[in-house]
Amino acid sequence: MTPKIDERIAGLEEKLARLKARQARAEARKRALLSRRARKDDTRRKILAGAIVLTKADQGELDPKLFRAWLDQGLTRADDRALFGLES
Repeated sequence: MTPKIDERIAGLEEKLARLKARQARAEARKRALLSRRARKDDTRRKILAGAIVLTKADQGELDPKLFRAWLDQGLTRADDRALFGLES
């Protein structure tokens, strides 16, 4: 092949590499956005479900002993337990 064609091929290969890198960055941003959105949605679901359970417990529609047992079993961190007045 002639040097001119080789140079053109090399230039196109460099351009392809740049475009592939750009595409990879765009896909990484999209994955990060989807991951953040999923975490936010999960947190919101937990907050809403927790609010409903706390309301039901306050209104007496949920057995207080059962609710306390759930908390005692589920909460392991001292600061989390302190929020509900549980012993560490």
